[in-house]
Amino acid sequence: MALPKNPKVDIKRKWQKIFEISLAVALLLLIVAFKYFPNFQPKKMGVEVVQELVNVEDIVNTEQKTAPPPPPKPPIPIESPTDEDLDDVEIDDTELDVEEEVAAPPPPQEEEEEVQLDFFMAVEEMPAPIGGIAAIQKRIIYPEIAKRAGVQGRVYIKAFVDETGTVKKAEVIKGIGAGCDEAAIAAVMKTKFKPGKQRGKPVRVQVSIPILFKLN
Repeated sequence: MALPKNPKVDIKRKWQKIFEISLAVALLLLIVAFKYFPNFQPKKMGVEVVQELVNVEDIVNTEQKTAPPPPPKPPIPIESPTDEDLDDVEIDDTELDVEEEVAAPPPPQEEEEEVQLDFFMAVEEMPAPIGGIAAIQKRIIYPEIAKRAGVQGRVYIKAFVDETGTVKKAEVIKGIGAGCDEAAIAAVMKTKFKPGKQRGKPVRVQVSIPILFKLN
């Protein structure tokens, strides 16, 4: 059962009356404000600032004058020959003898042109030294400079072998110096090879050969 409310503390009982009184007071204050304070524009506050005057001056472009070139050097005076000097000069006879026999100029010497033949790099049957690499190693003459310096290593030679198995040319691919490269080329040039073959026919082939230099 709900308890009865005390009329003295009941807020909802007087809220309409309080609302009407508050509305009337607000309207009254608004009327008074419009009547006695009609203008609400704020005052303008100005600050005086002293204006600075700036004088703009025209800058004259300066001309850069280039220095004049130096004067030319005076010519070196050359003493002209005197009459006595001209008398001492002997002039050879310039008359042409028509009847004199003139030998024909020698024929120009023809320069020997080195004919470079084409060599295969890979064929079915590569050329091989007769007696194997050991045959080349036997022909090696170890340089004295390399022996004293203790130079050892492997020299790679590219040999150009023709159809007969003869080495036409030899080049160093990778050397060790101290005269070993030249000794390896000399040994390869003295070695006879089995010619390389392509489809059963001997052909010109270039082959790489490793040569070992080792001190005992």
